[in-house]
Amino acid sequence: MDCLPCVLRQVLESSRMATDKAESQAKIMDEALMILANYKRYQSSPDIVKDMHQVVKRLTGISDPYKAVKERDIKTAKEASPLLREFVGNKQGKLYWALKTAATGNIIDSAIYNSLNFTDCLENELAKEFTVCDLNIFEEELKSAKSILIIGDNAGETVFDRVLIEYLPGYEITYAVRDEPIINDATLQDAYDSGLCDCADIITTGCGAPGAILNQCGAEFLSVFNRADIVISKGQGNFEALSDCRRPVFFLLKAKCAMIARRLGVNLNSYVFKYHRAEVI
Repeated sequence: MDCLPCVLRQVLESSRMATDKAESQAKIMDEALMILANYKRYQSSPDIVKDMHQVVKRLTGISDPYKAVKERDIKTAKEASPLLREFVGNKQGKLYWALKTAATGNIIDSAIYNSLNFTDCLENELAKEFTVCDLNIFEEELKSAKSILIIGDNAGETVFDRVLIEYLPGYEITYAVRDEPIINDATLQDAYDSGLCDCADIITTGCGAPGAILNQCGAEFLSVFNRADIVISKGQGNFEALSDCRRPVFFLLKAKCAMIARRLGVNLNSYVFKYHRAEVI
C-alpha cells in the first residue's frame, strides 16, 4: 500500500518529462489511476510500475522519457570515477569498500539532480558503512565460484559497478540490464555508454519492469540466473522482485524508502549487503 502514492507521483514526473501538453498529462494520469485501482492483480511494485509507464510511452510516443537524464547521470558518474577508484584504493578491506562504492551508486536517483552538491554528497555517502554486511559469506562463496551475475539498477550506477567488478578479477562476470527503457534504469545502450562492456558480458533481463520479475524474464537471463555461482542484485526494484526467489542472492542496496527499510530491518537510508538463503526475507 505504501508504494501506491509513490508510483503515482513517479508517473506524473515521467509524463512531464515526456510532454509539456497538459491534456496529454491528464490522459496519462487518468489511465494510471485506473491501473492503480486494480493494484491487487499485480505481484509487486515493479510489476505495476511497468504497466503505468507503458501508458506514458503509448500516449506520448516517447519510448525513453528519461534518456537525457540517464545521459547526464552517466556523464557525471564518469567524471566522479577517479574519485571512486582513489577512495577504494586508499582503504583497508578493499572488497568491502568496492561493494560499498557500488551500493553508493544508488544515490544517483536523487543526489545527481543537484549537481553543485554532488561531489560533497558522494564523499559523505561513500564514507558511510554498511548497516548489514554479509561480506564473510560472500568471501566464502568467492572461493569456489567461477561465474558472477550482477543485476543492475539505474544508469549512472553502472559506472560505480565497474569499480566493484575491478575488484573481482578472474571471474566470469555477466551484467544484466532492463530489456527496454523504464524510469532511469540501465538499458543495453546505457551499459555500453558507461563502458561496462570492457569488463563484463552485457545481457538484458528480457523484462521491461524496473526489477527482474522472474516469470517475465527471458530465457537467456533465466539460464544465467539459474547457473551463476553468485548473483548480486542491485537496488530496491530488484529486491522487491527477487526477495522471495528460490536461489541464493546477495542484495546490495540503499534502503531509500520506509517500506524497504522495514522489510530489511534497518533504518531509512541504511546501506545493506544481505545474503538471501533461498527463503523469504
